[in-house]
Amino acid sequence: MEYLSTDGVRVTMALVVPPDVTDAELAGETAPRRPRPLLMRGYGGFGVQARPYHAPEVLAWVGAGGVFAEPHIRGGGERGERWHHAGRRESKQRSVDDFHAAADWLTARGWTTPARLALTGTSNGGLLVGAAVVQRPDRYRAVNCAAPLLDMVRYERFGLGRAWVHEYGSAAVERELEWLLSYSPYHHVRPGVRYPAVLLSAFDNDTRVDPLHARKMCAALQHAAVDDAEIVLRREDLGHGARSRSDAAGYAADVLTFLGAATGLRPRELPAR
Repeated sequence: MEYLSTDGVRVTMALVVPPDVTDAELAGETAPRRPRPLLMRGYGGFGVQARPYHAPEVLAWVGAGGVFAEPHIRGGGERGERWHHAGRRESKQRSVDDFHAAADWLTARGWTTPARLALTGTSNGGLLVGAAVVQRPDRYRAVNCAAPLLDMVRYERFGLGRAWVHEYGSAAVERELEWLLSYSPYHHVRPGVRYPAVLLSAFDNDTRVDPLHARKMCAALQHAAVDDAEIVLRREDLGHGARSRSDAAGYAADVLTFLGAATGLRPRELPAR
């Protein structure tokens, strides 16, 4: 599918739907019969391309009646290096704008509503969804922000941060500090705001993205949020990369349960064996 971003650029998006969605709904010939819980994932960085692959967590979400979407936002490599450069350094906000525009398109087309829209992103994708939630907290219902970069003023001081200056810029350069401050999620948390449910996943042995980002953001959101906002920190004694199947299943179960409960996803009854 394609949609228009805020500046009129066309962005493609993958959509995975349950079997009861008709071809006419998918083609846009008829409106979706009802809005559904929708999980939107994004990355948009380092020229990484979103490629099709077997994702049990996506199958579980869609099998329970939800919709999954992955927009191919700028900063990624889906359309070559120009697409990457259009969403990096001083242009990083374009990645977030493309993500917001995808949410707007999905809502306008009737696939979901703000009350049923969840986000998920890991690493640079955690930065993406962290920026999305502080910029438009009323637009989303729940967020999983995993192994994220969130304090973009100090990211260079920890983990492998110094290796990413070519992607984000450096706080040591005044002009580049302005770029970073303009979207750094940690620096845009505001007191008294009704934030969505946010699950921050930190991995204590992560040598790539220091877990301090998730810890600081959790504290800031808990301090700023109003009422009984669901701001949760989930910790694991793991690193940034691959994990065992049992650990992966446990993590996915926790994330989907958190997001599903917030968006009203109700898993179907499994047949008795």
